[in-house]
Amino acid sequence: MVKFLQAAFAESWLETTGIAIGGESYFPRVDPVGNIAGQIVKSSPSGGSFQNYMLFLLSINSAKKSILITNPYFIPDDVMTEALVKAAARSVRVNVLLPGKIDSQITYTASRSHYGPLLLRGVQIYEYKASLMPAKTIVVDGVWSTIGSTNFDNRSFALNQEINLTVYDSGIAQRLEQIFQDDLQYSQPITYEEWQSRSLYERAMELFAFPIKEQL
Repeated sequence: MVKFLQAAFAESWLETTGIAIGGESYFPRVDPVGNIAGQIVKSSPSGGSFQNYMLFLLSINSAKKSILITNPYFIPDDVMTEALVKAAARSVRVNVLLPGKIDSQITYTASRSHYGPLLLRGVQIYEYKASLMPAKTIVVDGVWSTIGSTNFDNRSFALNQEINLTVYDSGIAQRLEQIFQDDLQYSQPITYEEWQSRSLYERAMELFAFPIKEQL
């Protein structure tokens, strides 16, 4: 996995600077350690690559029992929203843990504007209250997990260069599930009725955020 991370860095460096790096000083010999298989998934929209979007979408569509999403920037497009509600409709437990406060009020408001259809269709949403929440993970069925830089928004999927480590291992997945459950102790569940009763100020901010949400 280290070699794939090195290759991803070298590719990004080339795209940014036009300089190709290589050789023993940059890529020393790395011996395998451990027996857990993982995959590095790099998304580079400038190079026509949208792998992390497909990674998230396929993992949601493949779920049979549970989907646990933790992400600080959650602005799903229509396709992702449909995938989540379809998962809930086939009796998959879909839990989404999001920040109760964030460094960008407009992004927070844009994110909350998407809660309604998800809550109405059986997706459970929680807001973390203890502090800012930088974690970006997905765990599916207690056996598959991914962690990395990718946010659940258009900026990450279509504009930024992002990288994720994906692991098929029940031990790691269950550890991430336990962390998720621990974080719920410091989180507030959001109901559809509560979302419906949001203030006029918040609704006005949603209208303001709507034209630029694709850039968030």
